[in-house]
Amino acid sequence: MFKGHPKGLYALALANTGERFGYYTMLAIFVLFLQAKFGYNEAQAGNIYGIFLGCVYFMPLIGGMLADRFGYGKMVRTGIIVMFLGYLLLAVPMATATAKVTMFSALALIAIGTGLFKGNLQVMVGNLYDEAKYSAFRDNGFSLFYMAINIGSMFAPMAATKVTDLFLGKAGYTYVPQIPSLAHQYLDGTISTDALSSFEALAVQQGGNVSDLAGFANSYIDALSGAYNYGFGVACISLILSMAIYLGFRKWYKHADVNAKQAKTMEHTTVHVEELSKEQTRERITALVMVFAVVIFFWMSFQQAGLCLTYFARDYTASEASGFTRIGFNIWALALIAISIYTLFGAFQSETKRNKLICGIVTLVLWAGAAVLYLGMPNPINILPQQFQQFNPFFVVALTPVSMAVFGALAKKGKEPSSPRKIGMGMIVAALGFLILVVCSFPLASPAELKAQGGVSSTLVSPNWLISTYLVLTFAELLLSPIGISFVTKVAPPKYKGMMMGLWFCVTAIGNYLTSVIARIWGTGMPLWMVWGVLVVLCLLSAVFIFSIMKRLEKATSGC
Repeated sequence: MFKGHPKGLYALALANTGERFGYYTMLAIFVLFLQAKFGYNEAQAGNIYGIFLGCVYFMPLIGGMLADRFGYGKMVRTGIIVMFLGYLLLAVPMATATAKVTMFSALALIAIGTGLFKGNLQVMVGNLYDEAKYSAFRDNGFSLFYMAINIGSMFAPMAATKVTDLFLGKAGYTYVPQIPSLAHQYLDGTISTDALSSFEALAVQQGGNVSDLAGFANSYIDALSGAYNYGFGVACISLILSMAIYLGFRKWYKHADVNAKQAKTMEHTTVHVEELSKEQTRERITALVMVFAVVIFFWMSFQQAGLCLTYFARDYTASEASGFTRIGFNIWALALIAISIYTLFGAFQSETKRNKLICGIVTLVLWAGAAVLYLGMPNPINILPQQFQQFNPFFVVALTPVSMAVFGALAKKGKEPSSPRKIGMGMIVAALGFLILVVCSFPLASPAELKAQGGVSSTLVSPNWLISTYLVLTFAELLLSPIGISFVTKVAPPKYKGMMMGLWFCVTAIGNYLTSVIARIWGTGMPLWMVWGVLVVLCLLSAVFIFSIMKRLEKATSGC
């Protein structure tokens, strides 16, 4: 699994792991912060979330164009510094009026820094595989790269939760999802009679005084939003680690930090600059653009994890987990299970009996460790909405070797699907993921009805529904995201590599912004199952489109 890959892959992957850990720590609590600090409703928070994600994934287009001219490494280093400044601004608690200006300035810096960093780092990974001895491992290399950066994403919700709980606890409170919204409604004078009764009961539970609900509301809002600020500070630390890894292991990938312009002036370089005719260039760019059109709707659906799936976790999902489900909310147990999958594959793939035995023993030890952690957990346990976001990166890390093994076996038989076919299959699987939510949402009140009832649903579904959704969406992601990135680095005309990778993120930006469309219909009175049904239909239509142009795509990219 790990054989045959250049050392530079691991250095660049680890540098990206640190950056993604910080980014997803912030994203796990971002929407919750917006609602707690400023009292934004779901549509308003969703709009800010969508615009921010759109900017984060649009800026790599600019970053790629700059890198095609000035170099990839320079842009990556600059990006880390700019992102650090953005996260630092978010980490400082401020008064509401000042906080809005600071927050939007911070988001702008994070978007610009990500644009300089993300796409250009991945182009450098692609350059590593331009050498003939590595070219056959490109797709698997990007799968490993994608797996590594998801390790950072996997631990992010846990870090955000621990920091939030720590600082909220110091203020004498515990997290209750309904309180921020009810507190703002009370302060704004828009609270209903039923909602007021709920708020009074929750205030008493937190040690508040019913005769001074305004004081309790302000105190809780300040404590919770301040705890979120400290959670954002985790990203600053992770970026320092990313910069240290990136600079410390530069000799492993230095030869890949060369763009087409620089390669022409160098006598010795491993970066292959392929000469294409105008017709070949046009065909390749056209093929990429058609794939990009499909990717938009995948990210529109997939990025609901930090938005409507978080709302669903908060408002409709039981806040307790019991039985075997509990293990999914112990990040250390999940980490042991994920590692055990790699050691289990090692037991089968090792070339010597000694190595097979060692991998087998380590696998059993890891399983025993996970079992001990599970048995030591209280039953039931309380869970927070953002904790569900750790399942997707866990499944990415755990399922990557399975995906590589399946497609590796198909490749040996000459039956591996082309990259465009994998992307089309991914859209169908994504539709199945949201179909799970359609089924479980039939008996549930619409978001508008729920708000009128005081924000507390009388029917809460098992956490297993959301966990299952994340599992299926991860299968879709593995068919689309790392394969798509690999496809871009392979098909893009050499002199436009940075720009084409930037366009990949640009269409991702469009999809991320369109997440706000679902947030806008969230509270309109539309039945909840129909909200998820919209995403099912969009994914299926995208799959139909890409399969309808499949022959044209495979013909245009057959020589790559």
